[in-house]
Amino acid sequence: MSLSAGFLKGSRGPLFYTLHSTSTSPRCRGVVLVAQPFAEEQNKSRRMVALQARALALDGWVVMVPDLYGCGDSHGDFGEADWQGWLDDLDACLTHLRRTHGGPVVCLGVRAGCLLLSQFAQQRDALEPVATIFWQPVLDGNLFLMQFLRLRVAAGMIGGNKESTRDLRARLTAGESLEIAGYMLSPKLASGLAESRLEAPRTGPVHWFEVVSSDDAGLSVQSSKCIDEWRSSGIEVHATTCTGEPFWSAQEIREVPSLIELTRAAVADAESGVPA
Repeated sequence: MSLSAGFLKGSRGPLFYTLHSTSTSPRCRGVVLVAQPFAEEQNKSRRMVALQARALALDGWVVMVPDLYGCGDSHGDFGEADWQGWLDDLDACLTHLRRTHGGPVVCLGVRAGCLLLSQFAQQRDALEPVATIFWQPVLDGNLFLMQFLRLRVAAGMIGGNKESTRDLRARLTAGESLEIAGYMLSPKLASGLAESRLEAPRTGPVHWFEVVSSDDAGLSVQSSKCIDEWRSSGIEVHATTCTGEPFWSAQEIREVPSLIELTRAAVADAESGVPA
């Protein structure tokens, strides 16, 4: 397995990325573009994302894991990022992948990264992924934003500073940036996140994976409702649960090996549906 890293030109500055591939495969089966989670969830998920990228590379896929503007080792600060800029960054990453490698495209989103991918697919008609894979997708950006704001509310209660999510939303609307759990949230990023909703891709099947606490636990009610709506409109959705810890929010870095294997199988299944 080969791991390389570099920078490419993003919408507002250089974007750092890692590229996982293998020289032992007789051909490149295609490319996988990963959209990572939001804020601290990205750091918690890096181990799982890297393990998945390595596994897919061993199967012959080229996997790009970019840090979008203001994240990780890319240019800019998180507090300067905005939602549309991140969508433009994904476009730059896909353009680079298609210029340097051939084959079908698979999109893999993690948590709020699923929101980005779904909106990206709506904006870019030529994306046409042969499959879209969602890990624990966020369905509603507004609800996710409220949950993020509650981190500051909870921290304030401990420190004797009484704030409400309504107060914080009002300050964002007024143009003020807010520090939340170590991240500076700009009004533009908050607005873009709040307006986003998970939408079905226009092409290819969706493989929807959720990590649950026990073997007998099923999908969340909200996920089941969304999946039923998509299926009723003709979208092919394969929904699966696997047992493990919520690696994106766990106190310690966690792995869910079964999720990696399920994803490998889903990507292999996607390739089998591509015309020769």
